[in-house]
Amino acid sequence: MKQPPFTIGKSRISGRGAFAARRIRKAARIIEYLGERISPAEADARYEGGPAKQPRVLLFTVDSETVIDAGVGGNAARFINHSCEPNCEAVTRSGRIWIYALRNIQVGEELTYDYGLTGEPEDREEQKRLHACRCGADTCRGTMFKHN
Repeated sequence: MKQPPFTIGKSRISGRGAFAARRIRKAARIIEYLGERISPAEADARYEGGPAKQPRVLLFTVDSETVIDAGVGGNAARFINHSCEPNCEAVTRSGRIWIYALRNIQVGEELTYDYGLTGEPEDREEQKRLHACRCGADTCRGTMFKHN
């Protein structure tokens, strides 16, 4: 298997992050987002309530029947952090999630994409607190949700 063009290190955004190990050209396919493929109902059952709320950012919805849980069998793509001004984007193709570069990315730059969390949580303020954004961008929404 081909090595991803990034390494994992301490992030100023959150925990650990993915950092370009070499220059990555605009539109380059970087890595597939992998993990256990489960139903939305299973994802809800796994991560509703308690301290397990935060790992929901490791979940990636593929379609109405499939969610990828990178917390189980996931790869290094799970370390790509959220940003409101990302340098990458997640693209769904044929039931698979791929991370692509939105622009040229320089060596040492942290890879990010907009998680764009959606939904109508019962406790919106609590969810905004749990999924606060710390990307530092001038246009930061303050949350990983698409709309705050």
